[in-house]
Amino acid sequence: MRKNKDAPVDQMGADKCFDRDATPKVMRYQVLMSLLLSSQTKDQVTSAAMEKLRGHGLSPENILHTDDKTLGELIYPVGFWKSKVKYIKQTTELIVRQYGGDIPDSVAELVKLPGIGPKMAHLIMDIAWNKVSGIGVDTHVHRIANRLKWVKKETKAPEETRVALESWLPRELWSEINWLLVGFGQQVCLPVSPCCSDCLNQGVCPSARRGTSKAKAQNKAQ
Repeated sequence: MRKNKDAPVDQMGADKCFDRDATPKVMRYQVLMSLLLSSQTKDQVTSAAMEKLRGHGLSPENILHTDDKTLGELIYPVGFWKSKVKYIKQTTELIVRQYGGDIPDSVAELVKLPGIGPKMAHLIMDIAWNKVSGIGVDTHVHRIANRLKWVKKETKAPEETRVALESWLPRELWSEINWLLVGFGQQVCLPVSPCCSDCLNQGVCPSARRGTSKAKAQNKAQ
C-alpha cells in the first residue's frame, strides 16, 4: 500500500525540505527547522513555509538577523505560527551561542531546544545525523499502532507508544516505521472514517474487524 510513495510525507516530509546543496551545518539546521514547523501542521503547509524560508536565506546567522514580523510572514499559516516565531529565534540563538552554529547531536540536547519534542528529536537524529536513536512517533504512528494492537495495552500518549513499539520492533526497522505509518495514515488509515474497505490489513486489523461486526449487527437488526 506504500509502494508508490505518493503520500504527502513522501513528497514534502522533513527529509525533502532542506537544501541539498547547503553546507552540512546549514542542512542539519534546515532539517530541524522543518520539523519545528511541522507540529500541528500539514506537510503541504510546512513545505511551502520552508520554501519561502529557503528563498529568504535559511541559515542560523540570517535568521538571527531577521525581524519577527518578517519571520512570521514567511512561515504563516503554519499552526501556532506566532509561538513558532519565538521558538525559531530562541532555538537559533542557542544553536549559534552554545553549539557553534550546528545543531546538537543527541536527543538529550535536542529536546532542550524550544519547540523541539521527543518525536522531532528522534527524526532529526535520523535525517540530519543519520543516526537511529529511537522511533519518531507522531499522531499517525500513535493512532495506527493502537488500532493494529501493536502495543500490549492502549497507550494514551505518543511517548508511551514509542516505548511500547521499541520494546519489540527490531531496531533496524525503527527508521522506516515512521515513514511507513505516516503515509499510511495520510491515505488509508485516516483519523476519521478510515478506508478499511480498501485496506489490505482488513483481515488482520482488530479495529477493522470490530467495524465489520458492528455493520453486520446493524444490518441484521434492520
